[in-house]
Amino acid sequence: MTDLIAAPGADTAQTTVVAAALPPNDGGRPVEWAPREPAPKKRHVGLWVGLGTGVLLLAAGAASVLLIAPGTSIAGVQVGGLTPGAAADVVSSHLANLQITITDIGDEQVITGADLGASIDARTLADEAFTSHPMWNLGSWMPEPITGAITLDTVLAGDTLRALIPASFTDAIDAEVVFDAATAAYVTTPAVAGTGINLEDLTTAVTTALADGDSTLNYSGAPAEAPAAVSDDEAASTAESLNTMLGSIGFYVGEERTVPVAPDVAATWLEVVDENGALTITADASAIQGVVDTLPAAVNRAAVNAEVVTNSSGDVLRTLTEGATGREVGDVSNAASDFAQQLENGNAVYELNVNETAFETTALFRRVDLNLSTQTVTLYENETVIERWPVSTGLPNTPTPTGNFTVFGYTSIQDMVGNDYVTPDVPWNTWFAPDIAFHGAYWHENFGQQMSHGCVNMPVWQAEYVYEWTAMGTQVAVHW
Repeated sequence: MTDLIAAPGADTAQTTVVAAALPPNDGGRPVEWAPREPAPKKRHVGLWVGLGTGVLLLAAGAASVLLIAPGTSIAGVQVGGLTPGAAADVVSSHLANLQITITDIGDEQVITGADLGASIDARTLADEAFTSHPMWNLGSWMPEPITGAITLDTVLAGDTLRALIPASFTDAIDAEVVFDAATAAYVTTPAVAGTGINLEDLTTAVTTALADGDSTLNYSGAPAEAPAAVSDDEAASTAESLNTMLGSIGFYVGEERTVPVAPDVAATWLEVVDENGALTITADASAIQGVVDTLPAAVNRAAVNAEVVTNSSGDVLRTLTEGATGREVGDVSNAASDFAQQLENGNAVYELNVNETAFETTALFRRVDLNLSTQTVTLYENETVIERWPVSTGLPNTPTPTGNFTVFGYTSIQDMVGNDYVTPDVPWNTWFAPDIAFHGAYWHENFGQQMSHGCVNMPVWQAEYVYEWTAMGTQVAVHW
């Protein structure tokens, strides 16, 4: 046979294998020579040992990058050498399996943290523990304990404890706020305390037990006072807020409460609701809508023009009619719902949007003309004769003074006293010159003739007319 090709440097004496065939043996299979055993291979023990140690070191290094430092604890549970996920599971499991023996109830009962819905944000705390204290950082080993907030599921815990020790529980009665029709105000009814198990204290006890590394805990189930969720102070505060709103509730145009709302009507809009121990105020928009529907009739008005009395210079001497702007309420389609939301927020003033129409002012220039020659008095308004009457002015020995005067005073009735006369109860005196007035004369009817001591006599009804028609500052012209 042809020699096999040897690799360079190989031992060629060992590269040829001879296998000769023998004749058949009794017709059976031919017998072949077994190939010569190859030379034993060299063992590289040092290499393999070195590789094993390297792998172990690499594995240890990789693990140190994934694990929490030794000596680290979360809520009293040791988590050193664990991954964050495993650490979170250990902490949660330890809390769930914590055994709590309820004492002081006759036969003691045992429940677990899971029965109370005890929980902790274990994953977040574990991630924080790994971030702050990784195993690879030797300086972070054996750190201060990591604390975490433990909470109880108040509903589950309450149900569990009530079923376990019903005798320890008496329901408290919340303080209430109700409308009193007799006083038209909101009043309160007092709270009544009950009994139960203080879940805050129980949570603290669970937290302490876990932090101490305990797996069991004794806790007294004896009834403790359980205050009402709604206290007297909270009810009083809510009543005060409501009564404040009753004092101002309504629909406003500017600062004017154009459409006030009576307290008993407002009380049909408002309701005080106890939501899990917190008092809230709700408002019924559908009830408010009834008043909103009346707003146009209550708010809309035509403009009212002003009338004023002036002198010849245009100075206003008196206002006869106050002017008022016209107004028409704007869109109120959302007023009921908007007002309901305001009331729930404590605001009882609803400001209406109105369109206003300005008023006009009419000036009335009024003056009085006294003609001594004709013994007549004429009243002018914007140079139009309003009234003209015969009067009696001063006699020659006591003449009525001439000139331009202005009204400076009024007395509805008084005695007229002179050197040789006293006339009692002279009515409707309009004074325009020193000691001279227009006034009523009930003692004679000789009007159109000089009769007086200087004043201007006229029938009583006419004197009242002048008294009411003129104003302080009205011009009076006296002439022949």
